[in-house]
Amino acid sequence: MKTKIYLILLLLFFAGGIVQAQVTDSLNYKFSLKEAVDYALSHQSAVLNAQIDEEIAKNDVKKTVGTGLPQVSTTFNFQDYLKVPTSLLPGEFFGQPGTQIPVKFGVKYNSSAGIELNQLLFDGTYIVGLQASKTYKELSVRSTTRTKIETVVAVTKAYYSVLVNKEQLKLIDANLVQLAKSFNDTEAMFKNGFAEKIDADRLLVLKNNLETERENATRLLSVNIDLLKFQMGMPVTASLEPVDKISEVRAQPVSVVAADTSAYKARIEYSLLETQKKLNLLDVKRYKSTFLPTLKGFASATKSFQSDNFSNLYNQNYPTSVIGLTLSWNLINGGQRIYQLRNAKLVVKQTENKMEDLRNGIVNEISTNQKLYANSQRSLENQERNLKLAEEILRVTRIKYEQGIGSSLEVTTAETSLKEAQNNYITALYNLLINKVDLDKATGKINY
Repeated sequence: MKTKIYLILLLLFFAGGIVQAQVTDSLNYKFSLKEAVDYALSHQSAVLNAQIDEEIAKNDVKKTVGTGLPQVSTTFNFQDYLKVPTSLLPGEFFGQPGTQIPVKFGVKYNSSAGIELNQLLFDGTYIVGLQASKTYKELSVRSTTRTKIETVVAVTKAYYSVLVNKEQLKLIDANLVQLAKSFNDTEAMFKNGFAEKIDADRLLVLKNNLETERENATRLLSVNIDLLKFQMGMPVTASLEPVDKISEVRAQPVSVVAADTSAYKARIEYSLLETQKKLNLLDVKRYKSTFLPTLKGFASATKSFQSDNFSNLYNQNYPTSVIGLTLSWNLINGGQRIYQLRNAKLVVKQTENKMEDLRNGIVNEISTNQKLYANSQRSLENQERNLKLAEEILRVTRIKYEQGIGSSLEVTTAETSLKEAQNNYITALYNLLINKVDLDKATGKINY
């Protein structure tokens, strides 16, 4: 029997290992930008915590509603007087004037059971608090939206960085192929006496430098992929390969329009301030309601049990029941409510000032990002032309060198110029993509 149990446990252990291996092997992802964003919105801890805050806000609303619903409580009490309380009465009651007679009042065992109902009938702060709790829920929803937008922006920028790195490696690899060919050709010419050793050495230095640059670019690509996984909320140990092409991303049109003075309405930051102002106004209303009275209703029923013999304690009861109203009104409190109300109104004014400042800031942000994006478009176009021109210059220089009418120094200079043109192109490409994201965010096009 024990042998069978051991075999079953062993099979379960290996089965668990196989399942674990399958899970580990499944952490290989090939994502487009949209898929990466969708993954982040489902796994990023900031988004998940924001959604939890939403649930907390919903529960707070229900909790606030509950304070206005009937409140029912029950009580049970049991007392065993080891010594029954004694009181002194004037002796006149017993025909002994001038003395005090000790008398025990009560019985050894006492017990009671009761139920009580309380109902809030009117409370201005409760009504306002109910409105505020619903507005707070709205604020938490919009805060989640802001978190999602920030996550989308971070993931998009990280994704574009990876694409730019891959494009950089592509250019370096192409340049390495050409440079290796030039080096091999020059070395062959040197061996045949048609070139000097310094010609081959110059190209070898360029080749070594480019190989080092490629190693750095490869490491940077790995770092950027890890950063992308972090922004997505993906385990760093997982394998991720972006599948979008840089040409496809650039093909997406981004219109540059005149500054819109009402564009702030599409921004979640402004919506958050609008909701905050609602809460501030409700705070003013709440302090005003503290000048009003509070009315509560109550009802209770109790049964009391008394006996000197525990076995007979619950044989007879003495019921009591009562209903009533409680009106409370704080008439004077040293002026605290007045100053609380004044401060609440000042907070509303502060929020209005922030809204005005944000409106101006958003208009300026849109205008600035439009100019930056337009400049990056022109810069990229110029760098593309420079790259093609550098490639053509290198091609012609190599032909002249191979035909014996050019020098190796010209080839080396052309190679250096091409590498510089490639770096400038990569920088311009990266700036274009990042400015594109910033412009979309500024105009409120990134929304969830």
